[in-house]
Amino acid sequence: MNQQAYNYDKIAKAIEYIVANAKEQPTLTEVADEVSISQFHFQRLFSEWAGVSPKKFLQYITAGYLKDRIRESTSLAELAESAGLSSQSRVYDHFISIEGVTPQEYKTAGKGLVISYGFHETPFGDCFIAATERGICAMAFVDEATRDMQLIELARKWHYATIRPDQQLTAGYIGRIFKPAGQSLEKLPLLVQGTNFQLKVWEALLSIPQGAVTTYQQIAERIGHPKAVRAVGSAVGDNPVAYIIPCHRVIRKEGVLGEYRWGSLRKKALIGWEAARQDEEYFAQKQPL
Repeated sequence: MNQQAYNYDKIAKAIEYIVANAKEQPTLTEVADEVSISQFHFQRLFSEWAGVSPKKFLQYITAGYLKDRIRESTSLAELAESAGLSSQSRVYDHFISIEGVTPQEYKTAGKGLVISYGFHETPFGDCFIAATERGICAMAFVDEATRDMQLIELARKWHYATIRPDQQLTAGYIGRIFKPAGQSLEKLPLLVQGTNFQLKVWEALLSIPQGAVTTYQQIAERIGHPKAVRAVGSAVGDNPVAYIIPCHRVIRKEGVLGEYRWGSLRKKALIGWEAARQDEEYFAQKQPL
C-alpha cells in the first residue's frame, strides 16, 4: 500500500470510529489508539489532511449541520450567486465543461477514440482515471479488489476504442484535479456517455460549490422535473466521473448523507474535507492585509 493510501486508510478508520462513538465524545488518545498510531502522529496526520481537528471535522458531517447547509441554499441558483457569479449558469463553467457523446458515437461505442488510463494516489485513496483527447471519460476510487473491474467497465462502455495505459498523461489530470486549496483551477473537459436526462442531472451537480450540499429534490427542481426524484437518484448513482462531477454533495433532505457509489465512509470524508477547506479559505479572505 502506498503512503497516501495508507494515510487515507488510517483517517477513514478514525472518521468511522469518531462517528460511531460521537455521543461518548472520544478523546484524541482513544481515536489514535483505535487506528494504532501515536497520539502525536495521529494529530499531525489528521490536521494535515483535513485542516481541522477531528472534533471539528465531526461537526461538518452531522445531520444538524448539513440540514442548516440545505436551508441556507434553497436553490442551486442561490448557490451560484453565493459563489460570486451573477449568472445562474453552472458554477464551475470556468473550470469544467461537460460534453455528451453524439448518438452516432454512442452507437459505435468509441470507434476511433484513443483512451488513456492510469491509477493514481489521491487524498481519498487510490483512483482510476481515463481520458480521451476530448476530455476525461471515467474516474473512480479503487482498491486492490476493484482495480481490474474498472478496466472491464471501461472496455464495456467504449467497446471499439483503443484503450492503453499512460500514467504520465493521466498524472497531469490528477495534478489539476487535486490542486491545493487556494490555487487557481484550469479548464477541465469531460466526455461522458449518458441519456439527455442523465446529462442534465450531471450538469446540475456541477453547480454545487465545494463545501455545499443539496438534495435530490432540489436537483429535480433544478432540471425542471420536480417529480422525478427517484430518476434523479438513479442518474446521480450512475455518475461516471467520481469527485469531478460531485455526486457526493447530494444528500437526503433530513441531513442524512446516504449511500455513495464509492462507499458511504468516503462520502463522509469528502464532504467534511471540502467543508473544512471552504471554511479555511473563507477565514483567510477575512484576514486583514
